[in-house]
Amino acid sequence: MNQIEQHKKNKKKSLVAGLLLLAIAILLVVFFTGQGAMEIGFFDAQKILTGKFFGTEDILNTFKENEIAVVWDIRLPRIICGMFVGGGLAMAGAMFQSLLRNPLADPYTLGVSTGAAFGASLALLINIIFAMYLPITLFAFAFAFVTLILVIFVANRGGGLYSSNLIIAGIIIGSILSAGISFIKMTAGENVSAIVFWLMGSLASRSWTDVYIVVPVVLIGGLIGYYFANDLNIMTAGENNARTLGVNTKRTRLIYLIVGSLITAACVSVSGIIGFVGLVIPHLLRYWLTSDNRTLIPLCMVLGGIILSVADNFTRLFFISEVPVGVLTTLIGGPFFLYVFISRDRRF
Repeated sequence: MNQIEQHKKNKKKSLVAGLLLLAIAILLVVFFTGQGAMEIGFFDAQKILTGKFFGTEDILNTFKENEIAVVWDIRLPRIICGMFVGGGLAMAGAMFQSLLRNPLADPYTLGVSTGAAFGASLALLINIIFAMYLPITLFAFAFAFVTLILVIFVANRGGGLYSSNLIIAGIIIGSILSAGISFIKMTAGENVSAIVFWLMGSLASRSWTDVYIVVPVVLIGGLIGYYFANDLNIMTAGENNARTLGVNTKRTRLIYLIVGSLITAACVSVSGIIGFVGLVIPHLLRYWLTSDNRTLIPLCMVLGGIILSVADNFTRLFFISEVPVGVLTTLIGGPFFLYVFISRDRRF
């Protein structure tokens, strides 16, 4: 089989996989909205969602107000956040692994997540001490963005926006912010549990406000990443080769640096730090299907969303006291990634 036939076969296989994963994601959204302490059922949840989406009062009038509120205002925002946070982290991981040409890169490599964690911890501390209600999500996103600017500035002053400089700058800035987080936790005293719980990563109590933050950023970032994916493919063969083929490597690097970091910032500001999704999902898809970023990025969006949503609802439904989903993803993702790493072949 020649390369053209192999490419067509892989493309067809990836398309089928993508459509199948998308169908599974939609079914899971409906299924999970019916699951919980108040058992509603798949078809009733589907009717409530249909009634709310299309404003069909005749359908909604057949349900109690508290049933509609549970499905629409409590469960659905959490599930949507899970889908887009998982998808966003997986996409950002794929972008950074290709951009930095580092198989161990993930959305947190450049320290943006530490910036978000510092902002959230600071907002929580101020709320505790001064009895205020600062928006934790917006604080986290703002500090993540500031961290990105600092990393770019330090890397640029250190010799340019090259992979090694970006990673080193991320480590430096991240270490400083980690020390700041430790100081904040010490200052919080007996109220430190609120900060620790946020840092563990959780989707509990997500609202439509969180949906409005994470969904646009992930969607727009994903579209931009997909648009320039061919340039990113060429850059993985080396920047000198890419420049020879007419790719503006500086522009492409900056685009993916900003897009990947902003996606990470939006996800972390909503959910806290959730590990291994952005590292494992891109590797699995490369191993099973393709390393072509034009296909890999959208597939990461769907599979990452499914994995995190399933993990979150597992912690919600099967534990008496809800466990932060970040703990579960790390607990499962670590050994699983180790198994895949050990059993990989040369194509991995």
